[in-house]
Amino acid sequence: MAHIRTQAVAACLVLGASLAVAQSARAVTCPVLSTKLRQVLQQSVKPSGGPSNGGFDNNEWAAVVNRNGTVCAIAFSGRSVDQQWLASRAIAAEKAFTANGMSLPNYALSTANLYAQAQPGGYLFGAALSNPPNPGVLYAGSPATYGTPTDPMIGKTLGGVIVFAGGLALYQNGKVVGGIGASGDTSCADGNIVWRLRHALGFDHVPNGPSPKHNDAVIYDIGPNGKSASGFGHPTCGGKEVTIAEQIGAGYAPGQVK
Repeated sequence: MAHIRTQAVAACLVLGASLAVAQSARAVTCPVLSTKLRQVLQQSVKPSGGPSNGGFDNNEWAAVVNRNGTVCAIAFSGRSVDQQWLASRAIAAEKAFTANGMSLPNYALSTANLYAQAQPGGYLFGAALSNPPNPGVLYAGSPATYGTPTDPMIGKTLGGVIVFAGGLALYQNGKVVGGIGASGDTSCADGNIVWRLRHALGFDHVPNGPSPKHNDAVIYDIGPNGKSASGFGHPTCGGKEVTIAEQIGAGYAPGQVK
C-alpha cells in the first residue's frame, strides 16, 4: 500500500510540474506564438519546402524572447527534435536575447553587427562572456518537450551573448518588442533565415542601423587583414550565403559597402 501511495504522489508531482510549465508558457507575453514560429520556420528552410539559404540547407531552430529577455516561443523545422543540430536550441535563444538586449527603439544592432568589435582589440571584446547562459534553464525538463509550445525554457530567461549572424530585434509600432534567433546552419545562412522569419512575421520595421541601407543587415566587409571597414562587419562563410543575402536584403557584400 505504501508503494502505491508513493507512486501516486510521484505521478501527482509530475502532473503538477507539467501543468506549471504549460501555465507559465501561457502567462508570458510574447509577440509570436510557438505554433506560428514553427510554421514560418518551415517555410524558410529548404528541408521543409522553403528556399535555399546558401549554406548546408539544414533543418533549423528558432527562438523568440520578449522585451524583458524572457524566452517566449521556440520551434524546430524538422519532423523530430534530433533532425537539426541539438546545440542550436540554446544558440537560437541566445541570439534572440542578444539582439533584443543590444537594440533600441531608434537603432537596431543584429548579432552579426557585433562580430567585428567583439574580436581581440575591439571595443566589445569580452562581450560574449558578459551574460553567460543559465544551464539550469537550458537543460530543465524533458527533452521530449524541447521545441514545442511546452518547452520548459519558455517563461524563463536563458541569457547568453552571441556575436555572429542569426539574431535580430523585433520592431512594431516604433518599439522593440523582443528578439528572434535562428541557428542550425552556417552563421551566414542563419542570418538569411532569421531575416526571412522576421519579414514573414511582420516585425521588420527597423528605424535605423549600421548597414548601408540603415538597418541591421549583415555587413560582409571583413578584409584580408581581418579588419572590418565599417566597424560592424562579419566574415563570409564559404557558400552561397552572401549571394542570397544580397537578393533578399539580408546582407551586403564588400563591393556594396560604402
